[in-house]
Amino acid sequence: MKKTTFLKSTIILTIGGLITKVLGMLIKIVMSRLLGTDGIGLYMMILPTFSLFVTIASLGLPIAVSKLVAEDTKNNKNLIFSLLPVSFLINTILILFILCAAPFISNYLIQEPNLKQIIKAMAFVMPFTSISAILRSYFFGKQQMIPHVVSNVVEDIVRLIILIVGIPIFIKFGIEKAIFFIIISNIISELSSILVFFFFLPKKFHIYKNDFRPNRLYIKDALSIGVPNTIGRIIGSIGYFLEPIVLNFVLHTIGYSNHFIVYQYGILSGYSIPLILLPSFFSGAISQALLPIISKSYVHKNYKYTKKKIKQAILYSLIIAIPYTLLLMLKPEIPLKFIYNTNEGITYIRFLAPICLFQYIQSPLAFCLDAMGKSKISMKSTLYGTMIRTSLLFLLSFLKIGLWGLVLSTSLNILFVTFYQLKKVKEFLSN
Repeated sequence: MKKTTFLKSTIILTIGGLITKVLGMLIKIVMSRLLGTDGIGLYMMILPTFSLFVTIASLGLPIAVSKLVAEDTKNNKNLIFSLLPVSFLINTILILFILCAAPFISNYLIQEPNLKQIIKAMAFVMPFTSISAILRSYFFGKQQMIPHVVSNVVEDIVRLIILIVGIPIFIKFGIEKAIFFIIISNIISELSSILVFFFFLPKKFHIYKNDFRPNRLYIKDALSIGVPNTIGRIIGSIGYFLEPIVLNFVLHTIGYSNHFIVYQYGILSGYSIPLILLPSFFSGAISQALLPIISKSYVHKNYKYTKKKIKQAILYSLIIAIPYTLLLMLKPEIPLKFIYNTNEGITYIRFLAPICLFQYIQSPLAFCLDAMGKSKISMKSTLYGTMIRTSLLFLLSFLKIGLWGLVLSTSLNILFVTFYQLKKVKEFLSN
């Protein structure tokens, strides 16, 4: 990738990330004000389950498409048409599983029987998220960032409009119905994203018979890239999925009320943590733009140049993160009141803000490991971190410190994963 291309990609991704972050913030404002703290708490309880299903549905194929298209050694149209049937098969199996398992998940895992229909609604969203992700990755692999950015912006605008119109209507029938609507509305927003990608296809985009024939070699190459990455993401999603389950079980056991758990969980997961990680789009944009550069330099054993780029990625990430962290430590009530119209969660923010500085370093480190072909290391770090986090959450919650068991276990997980990945990156580049 030429230097000018890298700078252009970084600028486009950063601007796009900023716009989508603002839109995402507006979506959170609308949801928090229309659903209320109890509604946000209930939504945040179900969100880990949704995230886990989305991760499984994709099977890492979007990442594989980006890498294989970027290599420019394959028939890209045939690659896409080879992977779509695989995605369809995965989603069909997942839909059947979700429909059958929804009562068990809601009754025994999340312990919220009213969420059964909401979980079933998730099943029908999966195919649309998968197709959208694959198409997005195709353009990303072609280093065409504008379709990637425009699709995200359009998707968020459509979702924002739908929620503003729909939530007030459905909430009249109860909070559960409103959350059901929020989940199912993803179908429309994902469809809008898919339409945007078709709009950006070249005018001379021709499809031939051979493009439709599934190529086993392409499928094998894609799965060899996607599966290890997906296992790591699934491990992280399982940890996220288990979080409210473990929290609910332990806190109920030691006498906390369901209202307290949902209310405080909504504050921590719905207000505090999203606010702390608000500028994360910047480190994500830098990391994405650097991925092909690091990949090529590492393959050619140009370790000095690779180190330089990794240091740049970390430095650029911290340039935004450090001033923002200082603001949150000194005056958290200002952004909290402005964005969510609440003062709830200030103590959580002041404690977690300096810890989450290390979260900003994680993004470039994880991308670097993927670029160097060391996705298994990322998977291991996620596995170890998830085990530490879940175990500590279980044990610390028995100390009757409310949601602080979750805060402390999350903090230790961030520190462990960051230093583990940093150590491994140094080892690979010292050879």
